[in-house]
Amino acid sequence: MKVPGDKSISHRSIMLGSIARGTTVVRGFLRGEDNIATLGAFRTMGVTIRDEGEVILIDGRGLHGLEEPSDVIDCGNSGTSIRLISGLLAGQKFFSVLTGDQYLRRRPMKRILDPLGRMGAEIYGRMGGNLAPLAIVGGALNGITYESPISSAQVKSAILLAGLYASGETTVIEPHLSRDHSERMLRYFGADIEAMPNGATVRGGRELQAREVCVPGDISSAAFFIVAALLVPGSELLVRNVGVNRARTGIIDILSAMGGSLEMVDRREISGEPVADLLVRSSRLKGIEIGGELVPRAIDEFPVICVAAALAEGTTIIRDARELRVKETDRIAAMAANLRKIGVLVTETVDGMEIRGTDRFKGGEVDSFGDHRIAMSMLVAGLVADDAVTVNDVDCIATSFPNGAGNDPRKGLIIAIDGPSGAGKSTIARLLADRLDYLYLDTGAMFRTVALMVKRSGVSIDDESALAEVCNRVNISFARSRDGGYSVFSNGEDVSHAIRTSEISMFTSRISAVKTVRDILLRLQRKMGSAGGVVLEGRDIGTVVFPDADVKFFLSASAEERGKRRFLELSAKNEEITLQQTIAQVVQRDAQDEQREHAPLRKADDAVEIDTTSLSIGEVLTSMEGIVRERMA
Repeated sequence: MKVPGDKSISHRSIMLGSIARGTTVVRGFLRGEDNIATLGAFRTMGVTIRDEGEVILIDGRGLHGLEEPSDVIDCGNSGTSIRLISGLLAGQKFFSVLTGDQYLRRRPMKRILDPLGRMGAEIYGRMGGNLAPLAIVGGALNGITYESPISSAQVKSAILLAGLYASGETTVIEPHLSRDHSERMLRYFGADIEAMPNGATVRGGRELQAREVCVPGDISSAAFFIVAALLVPGSELLVRNVGVNRARTGIIDILSAMGGSLEMVDRREISGEPVADLLVRSSRLKGIEIGGELVPRAIDEFPVICVAAALAEGTTIIRDARELRVKETDRIAAMAANLRKIGVLVTETVDGMEIRGTDRFKGGEVDSFGDHRIAMSMLVAGLVADDAVTVNDVDCIATSFPNGAGNDPRKGLIIAIDGPSGAGKSTIARLLADRLDYLYLDTGAMFRTVALMVKRSGVSIDDESALAEVCNRVNISFARSRDGGYSVFSNGEDVSHAIRTSEISMFTSRISAVKTVRDILLRLQRKMGSAGGVVLEGRDIGTVVFPDADVKFFLSASAEERGKRRFLELSAKNEEITLQQTIAQVVQRDAQDEQREHAPLRKADDAVEIDTTSLSIGEVLTSMEGIVRERMA
């Protein structure tokens, strides 16, 4: 499996891309609520940020190019947004106000206001500056050396970002080194920064340069599945493309020390960050003592670590974790209360807890306290409980897992997307499915795969019994590839490229007109899609395959535009064909599809038609997602 992109790196890609010179390209961006809050904040400050589906494009304005916002900046539930943006705004020559939701407005801000004030910033807030909303009057800053009483990446990052605008050097020293995503990305964007064993120094005044950022999977999100695989007997799980920055791998060290079977494979570096695949096997865990430098390296994962400890042999002692009391909620008190409700003996301490392991959990009703990590952790506990564990208020899960709450694919919508060849159906359907966390069913690829097998078999297209025999022998499956795309398999063979040639495209149109072929594939499509939570695309999805689909779209574009798209696709594969020949093929394909006897191409009466000729992928996707979200509501 893959998990959503790293939240911390996604935040920082928007921030640094906005103040760099040039256009920054971000791939794998996490569209969770926290990161969307950061994206919106910089749009409010005049930065052009384009969401093209697979990539985010940021037209940077340079170090001093941000504009004074005309409204209050809403950071939602994101502590990273409000604290790091405060550091950036401290060096701007304008006035701004930052706020957030009811939970964020309770979180302590004085930890950043004190050092930023020493640098020369004027920042005001409730309760003497300790609580948001925060009013910031930016201006000239001076570099300082700050010895932080706590190890906090948010505090360190806020000061370093302010240091970009300060005269001289700005140094942050921590008791233990917190996660260093900011230092790595600042260096990647060209900042004059030096890392130290327990902190970092940045020199102000240097302009940043736009870069391409590939965001790896978030290890904090992977942690829930890692612990689930460790606890559920007989499990084996490979989580691909996970960020394994040493400042974040405390969860791996802790679980390994508890006896968990975890292995990093295919280690590599992408955009300045270490990445690996994580192989996990179910294990019998034992209790240990957790404290010291391990704590800041696993600070966000402690709720699910508590679940692992609760099912471990012996007692687990957590200390030096006072920071957990000032997260989205008091995570020490919240996890202690929830674990007690499912039968676990827990003793709270000022800076941690003692958890006595048990052989089994009982069911019960628990609370998320509005904290996405508490909610997910208790859902993991429910996997190995004797009875159901009901978690109240799970909407907060969208903070790190977009649409992860209450989106059981078995209860989701059926979304049909039809249209002629080259209208963008496949690309849009795949991206929309990713946005919704739905299954993407490429019906066109199914027909193409059958066409390829028929072509190879040499049977006559007029011999329907022979065609049926070939169809029934084809075992079609889909798998998500490492780059986020989809691979198509026929009887175990990867045919993803073989089915995309112009020859197979034309032959597919002939095959798809044969009723026997259509009937066999129709049954398979309905079987795979009828449970809901699925996006299907083709030429008769909304008219024949699922005439009662919950949402129907019909994508169109001019023949010239569709021909250009197809020409570029074939040229990239070094196929010898001219633009005019490609356009002619598109026109011919349209005629065949519209005139075929069985299920001719036509727009369903209740389908929403979108002409994609002059629209970007991002514009089409945003429009369609809005319609689907409205229907969901």
